[in-house]
Amino acid sequence: MKKSNETLLVGIDISEQNRSNIDWEYRQAHAAVPFEVVDGLPYNPCEATGKSGQGGLWHWGEALCADALVTITDELGRRWLLMVMDEREDGHSWALPGGRVNEGEDPVRAALRELSEETGLEVGVDQVCRVDAPRYVPDPRATDEAWMVTVPVHIDLGRYAQFDFPTMPGVSDARCAAWIPAATHVHLGVKAHQIYGSQIYVPQRKLLRDVLG
Repeated sequence: MKKSNETLLVGIDISEQNRSNIDWEYRQAHAAVPFEVVDGLPYNPCEATGKSGQGGLWHWGEALCADALVTITDELGRRWLLMVMDEREDGHSWALPGGRVNEGEDPVRAALRELSEETGLEVGVDQVCRVDAPRYVPDPRATDEAWMVTVPVHIDLGRYAQFDFPTMPGVSDARCAAWIPAATHVHLGVKAHQIYGSQIYVPQRKLLRDVLG
């Protein structure tokens, strides 16, 4: 397994709602993306949202997440990407399996756990081929004082005949899971709309554009 960053990250407890009780030095020391604290408030390091408070994220400062990018190649050499239909309040759309990194959990384990919970697909650590550096999530719920960072975890299942792709029952908070053709990020979006009539989850579009080309 190849990692692009050397920092060993783990999830930390971000449940404290009273920001005056938060140990910001500890949070800063364990942040995936460095940030400043000004007058007792965390400062979004990547964008000025024009919004304050926790927004719809219900935490202060950074929340660490992990996303599983699971690819498979069919008998004709075409790439497919595993996606789940998201059912959160911000709308139904196709998204990567993923979610929050639990306290004490590393992003790879979190991505594999979320993958199992959301799709039923069990993947071992030895099948992880790359772990990207943490990246800011352009989530519309973010504020100047609350934001998300994710670690993309790449998993390649190799070559399968299309009729023999691994099946996923779709469990937990994912309504369904499916393999979607993904030659490029544009191709992914077109096929998601053509086949299922749905769009790609907006906060993940830049990530998918960077990864898929």
